[in-house]
Amino acid sequence: MTTAAAVGPLNGIKVLDLTAMLAGPYTTMLLADLGADVIKVEPVTGDRTRGVGPHRVGDDPDQALGGYFQSVNRGKRSVVLDLKSTDGSAKFRELVRVADVVVENFSAGVMERMGLSYESLAEENPRLVYAALRGFGDARTGKSPYESWPAFDIVAQAMGGFAGITGPLDGTPLKSGPGIGDIFPGALLALGVLAAVRHAEHTGEGQFVDVAMYDAVLAMCERIVYQHSYLGIVPRPMGNGHPLLAPFDIMQTLDGWIAVAAPSDNHWRILAEAMDRPDLSDDPRFVNNAARLANIVEVREILGAWLADRTTSAVVEALGGRVPIGPVHDAADIFNDEHVYLREMLVEVEQPGSDAPVTIAGSPIKLSSTPARVRGRGPKLGEDDADTVLAEWSTIHDHVTNTNTKGGGSNG
Repeated sequence: MTTAAAVGPLNGIKVLDLTAMLAGPYTTMLLADLGADVIKVEPVTGDRTRGVGPHRVGDDPDQALGGYFQSVNRGKRSVVLDLKSTDGSAKFRELVRVADVVVENFSAGVMERMGLSYESLAEENPRLVYAALRGFGDARTGKSPYESWPAFDIVAQAMGGFAGITGPLDGTPLKSGPGIGDIFPGALLALGVLAAVRHAEHTGEGQFVDVAMYDAVLAMCERIVYQHSYLGIVPRPMGNGHPLLAPFDIMQTLDGWIAVAAPSDNHWRILAEAMDRPDLSDDPRFVNNAARLANIVEVREILGAWLADRTTSAVVEALGGRVPIGPVHDAADIFNDEHVYLREMLVEVEQPGSDAPVTIAGSPIKLSSTPARVRGRGPKLGEDDADTVLAEWSTIHDHVTNTNTKGGGSNG
C-alpha cells in the first residue's frame, strides 16, 4: 500500500501504532481517517485480531482480511518488527526520532521491560506525543489499585457504571451490544492525542497521554455521578426509559419497535394530537415533563396502546419530522437506509485476494475542507518496509525542521 493521496486535516502527522485488539486500533483508525500516516508496528505473528474473522465465504484464506481487523485498521500501513530483539528495538527507535506520535495499549510495564518506556523514547524525540490506553490507566497520571489488572470491554462496562444502569427495569445488569468499553476510550484517546500534538507544534514539547477504559466509561455515565451526589440515590437499570424525561422510551409497534422521545410540552402536544387525544395536553397528570414523569406508568400505557395498533412505518409517517422518533434498525435496515449512503457511512474497501469489495462503517467526522474518510483497506501483515517508511519520514522531518529553523514554525 502507499500513503493515502487525499489530504486530510492530519496530513503530515506520523503515527507509530503498537496497538492491538479494538480500543487502541480504534484510536489510530480515527487518526488515519483524518489523514495521519499510521504505521502499524506488528510482531511476526501480527495483531491477534487478524485471525478472528469473520471471513467471507469464497475469499482466499491466505490473503483476505477478517472483518474485525479490516474495520478498525483501514487506511494504515504495516511493518513487522520484533521489539524484543536488539535490531527491532533499534529500528523502532530510529522511527521514533522522526515520528510525531506513538500509541500503545499494552499492559502496564510491557514497554518498560522492552527498554522502550515513554521517558526513554522522549529522550530520542522531545516532541514525541506518547499515548497509552489501558484498563485502569498509568501510574504516571494517577495510581490505581487495579493498575496491573488486565481488562477487556466488558470489564470497563461493568466497573465504569454502564452495565449497572443498563437492562430491564429492576432487572439484571446488561452490557451494551457494541464494545463501548473499548470504542469510547479509543475515541477519547484520539482527542487527547490531537490536543497534545497541537501543544507540541506550538511549544516543541511532547508529553504522555493516558486514557483508562474505566475512567472513560465512568465519564460517559456522568449522569449517575450527579444523581448520586445531588439525590443520594444509586441509579439502577431503567429499561428503555429515562429517569428525568418522559416519554423517552423504545416501545413496540404492530410489527417492530420504535424510539419515541417527547419530553418537551410542544412535542407532547403534537403526539397527543396524533393519537386523537388532544385532552392529554391539558390533563394535570401529563401537562408537563415533571407531571408525566410522576405518572410514567399511565403515559406508557396510553402511548403503548396507540403504538401497538400501528405499524412502524405508519408511526413514522405520522410523526417523522414532527416529534423525535426513530425505528429500531437492524443491520439489514441500515443497509437499506438512504441516509447512510448519502452520509458515506457504509464504505466499500478492497478485499485482498478477491475481486469483490467488502463494506465497513465509514467515518462519522465530517469536515467541509479537509474531509475525514476511509483512506483504503487494512494492511496485509508486513506489507510495508520499515526502512522505506524511515526514509519517507526522515525527509518530511528534515523539511519541517529546516522550515522551523528559518522561522516558518509557530511559536504559539
